[in-house]
Amino acid sequence: MSQLVQSFSNRGLGIKDLVALSGGHTLGFSHCSSFESRLRNFSVSHDIDPSLSVEFAQQLRQKCPKPNNDITAGQFLDSTSSSFDNDYYKRLIQGKAVFGSDQALAGDLRTKSIVESFASDQSLFFREFAASMVKLGNVGVIENGEVRVKCRVAN
Repeated sequence: MSQLVQSFSNRGLGIKDLVALSGGHTLGFSHCSSFESRLRNFSVSHDIDPSLSVEFAQQLRQKCPKPNNDITAGQFLDSTSSSFDNDYYKRLIQGKAVFGSDQALAGDLRTKSIVESFASDQSLFFREFAASMVKLGNVGVIENGEVRVKCRVAN
């Protein structure tokens, strides 16, 4: 989590931006290869990532068996994957994040209260996501650059 916080900070973005922009995962899908390390042989003391809910880990294991010849197999990142909403945050609180970095948001003292706020107040999430997207859009902007008429050719 500290690495993510620092990476955002290096770009002029704060912890609230990190949590808000992670909410973009409400519209996502991940192939098994991106999260299977959380499902088997996670560590010396845990076969499954202990931050995952046991029930959810079993569901993921069924979708991503070993060996798995289905390269399209995977998991939607929240239960309402075609709707932009705050379900992603509710699932973080339940231990149902597909990515470990997402699950860490619900367990870190710097981000936990923001996750809880977004989970309980969808309008707040929408406002903060929009504000953070504007901030992100201004990262690394070259003020004396040009808007190309054709993107492959300089004007």
